[in-house]
Amino acid sequence: MYQVTKLHYHTRQSQLDVYFDDGLTHTLSAEFLRVHSPSAEVQGHGPGQQQLVLNKQHVAISQIEPVGHYAVRLVFDDGHNSGLFSWQYLRKLSEQEDELWQLYQQRVAARHDVPIKFTP
Repeated sequence: MYQVTKLHYHTRQSQLDVYFDDGLTHTLSAEFLRVHSPSAEVQGHGPGQQQLVLNKQHVAISQIEPVGHYAVRLVFDDGHNSGLFSWQYLRKLSEQEDELWQLYQQRVAARHDVPIKFTP
């Protein structure tokens, strides 16, 4: 089981550096973390119930709250604060970021229910 030894948030870039006890350091964007929040609001309550979270390109992390010695609660400036990012989940996001981001982009592109606004 990996442990996170340090978190450093870059406010201007909206990026979180995650340092693990085995020497791995990875940087994750606030947008990536928000759309992959482990909360039930995003992940649903079972397989196949994930919600597609859109329009978070400019979201930022406003607070990082430790939860014991195993997780953090990230509070986003859009009000979302219900996901606990365990060290193991942060490791998964770090190791699979490219694949997860690609899948997210595919889901966004596949949406057909986006309303079109016509301006006269």
